[in-house]
Amino acid sequence: MKFILISPKNRTVYNFRGDLIKEIQAKGYDVIVTGPNDEGIKHIQELGVRFEKIKLDKTGINIIADLQYTIKLLRFFKSEKPDAILSYTIKPVIYGSIAAKLAGIKNINSMITGVGYVFTAETFKAKIIRFFASLLYKLGLNSSTNVIFQNSDDMKEFIDRGLIKEKKCRLVSGSGVNMENFKPTLYPDNITFFMLSRVLYSKGIREYLEAAKKVKIKYPNVTFMLLGAVENMQDSMSMTELKPYIEKGIIEYFGETNDVSKYYAKASVFVLPSYREGTPRTVLEAMAMARPIITTNAPGCRGTVNEGENGFLVPIKDINLLAEKMEWFIKNPEMVVEMGKASLNLCQTRFNVDKVNHDMIKYMNL
Repeated sequence: MKFILISPKNRTVYNFRGDLIKEIQAKGYDVIVTGPNDEGIKHIQELGVRFEKIKLDKTGINIIADLQYTIKLLRFFKSEKPDAILSYTIKPVIYGSIAAKLAGIKNINSMITGVGYVFTAETFKAKIIRFFASLLYKLGLNSSTNVIFQNSDDMKEFIDRGLIKEKKCRLVSGSGVNMENFKPTLYPDNITFFMLSRVLYSKGIREYLEAAKKVKIKYPNVTFMLLGAVENMQDSMSMTELKPYIEKGIIEYFGETNDVSKYYAKASVFVLPSYREGTPRTVLEAMAMARPIITTNAPGCRGTVNEGENGFLVPIKDINLLAEKMEWFIKNPEMVVEMGKASLNLCQTRFNVDKVNHDMIKYMNL
């Protein structure tokens, strides 16, 4: 039996889907992974899978390039004749599902890991993109056998927008987190806040930086860390904009890395002021390492926090309240340990990767 995983970015395969791939292999499937470039192929192949490069511009708006991507997928599917496929993120979901349907594949699975910039931005350009993305989503999801959502808000919105019929929808608790790889560690001596994310406006990067700036005025010895790539896309903050926060000592900035656990270990509290998520994997990793959470009362984020127990929810774009919740931890440092334990318990109960992958395997009928 043969299974194909259609990925938009190689790093997400070995960082987020490795445990799922092992479960699929355990069911007797040979797994093939498609990715857009040669980055990190060695890490993918170490999972015991075959890798096929199929070029994809995951953020660009180029109809010809997207059509070429669809045709390459179609040819690949016809050649490999897989028993089942799984795609995730917008372009693999849309074009992968259409290509799979045309290739005659019977078991086509799509996973909505979040809706991101297309559904959160309100600029004129974003609204135009959203209109066409909705049309394409409807076409792609109608080609799918199962559509797996990572939070109930996204699922409801897609149903309400008429993009998918409810009978095709399935719900899991994010991508899950391997709690053997992410374990509790000692907390730093001084309160340290940490945000791990691409440096995108929709991830709440501006709010994190400005809240850090406000807090540092009153508490100059508190540390704020930021780990994540500055990307060449419309939603990304530029390095020119980010640089003053680094030079003024407001944040300690780190680029991308394959070893994120050591950065969680340096943190007291994890912060993600995102406008919307599927279920944020970074938050789950922080919870597995027994860190309290400050995130937003937004789809995907709100499901990771029991208010006042393992952290706090703040409205999106609310810099003042975000800063207030940060200050609360500074004034109540003893609560870091108590809320961290609550995060760990919640993670074990709801977000353990073994539970999530069990549900994924069931929903994909493998």
